Amino acid sequence: MNVLTFSPPVTRSSLSIPDDLVLEIFSRLPSKAITRCRCVSKLLASMLRSQYFTESFLIKSCARPQLLFACKDDSKLYFFSSPQPENPEENSYVVPSNHLARFPCSDRFSAPSSGFFSCYGFNLIMNCELENVICNPSTGQSLTLPPILKSGKGFGVESYLGYEPIANEFKVLSMERSSESGEWISAKHQVLTLGTNKLSWRMVECCIPHYCSDKWICISGVIYYEAPDNWVSMRSMVVCFDLRSEKFSFVNFMETSSKEMPVSTTLINYNGKLGLLMSGDSDDNSGCGCICGESKSLELWVLLDAGKNEWSKHVYVLPPLWKDVVSEDMHIAGMVGVNEIVLTPWYQTVPPYVIYFTVERKTIIKVGIRGMEAFWGKRFKTYFNYVENVKLL
Repeated sequence: MNVLTFSPPVTRSSLSIPDDLVLEIFSRLPSKAITRCRCVSKLLASMLRSQYFTESFLIKSCARPQLLFACKDDSKLYFFSSPQPENPEENSYVVPSNHLARFPCSDRFSAPSSGFFSCYGFNLIMNCELENVICNPSTGQSLTLPPILKSGKGFGVESYLGYEPIANEFKVLSMERSSESGEWISAKHQVLTLGTNKLSWRMVECCIPHYCSDKWICISGVIYYEAPDNWVSMRSMVVCFDLRSEKFSFVNFMETSSKEMPVSTTLINYNGKLGLLMSGDSDDNSGCGCICGESKSLELWVLLDAGKNEWSKHVYVLPPLWKDVVSEDMHIAGMVGVNEIVLTPWYQTVPPYVIYFTVERKTIIKVGIRGMEAFWGKRFKTYFNYVENVKLL
């Protein structure tokens, strides 16, 4: 006769290895495994929710960045991840085998910031009010933020999500697009800190009128975004918002504000500094900002000193093979490390691919993406250097 035995629940006294070693072991697991382990016992839930563990997991995740794919299908937004290829070879493929999470579909969603996304959409139940939702694909959690304070003169909202590493805080900077004296500029600048008992917006002062942009990045606790003086003026300025001090500063592109950033410009993290990666062709601003087979070069401007408005310029001449590989309009997706520029099709659908341009060896490599056939013909976006974050909202 078979006898059924039940193991006693896991308690701190029943663990035969030190807590710090347990946490070290768990920090090497994928995020979905952490989510499941939190349901095993109250002890593990407490340990794996601790600030020490979530910070340790994030540090290790930064050392193993991934590719992230966001795909819209009807009323859902799906996230998949895959290990980021190192030294990719021609005719190679990556398979996004890890389905992270799905969320109600949003009209817009931003680039990830330390594993979190900011999504925007209309809530048809609540009188079509614009909602700002923070979601974490690694845990499947989402958090709807309270409405921002509005002036009544605005049309639309722009929000930026950033991580402040010293205080270990996520903050959202939001502003309203408003018409002042016949010019469209940003107004009602306000900040919200995630993780507080009561989520609320607080106003912050911005001394220089400018128009907001959907091109932005957060680096070492500073949110940078491209900003013209107003809606119709040149894109000649970068706004810097320090998440710790909650103060604005501004830097001109190049030495003066007379030089406009091309439409193709993408903001990147270049070895801990702000980088502006763009087309090197003089006619870039005359079109939609695409990189095509006729493009001749790419330029990278790195901000060395914001206070002195000091930039360094790098020019990458595209090899002759470029024309043979690139058959459609491309978008600069970003940079892996300081040596590989990554481009994706401007209108990205399944079946997808990405192009790696290695600036030192001047090689062009096309890498396919398999495993998303269920979303054939659907639009999606590819993000590089994605890090998993198991911090709970």
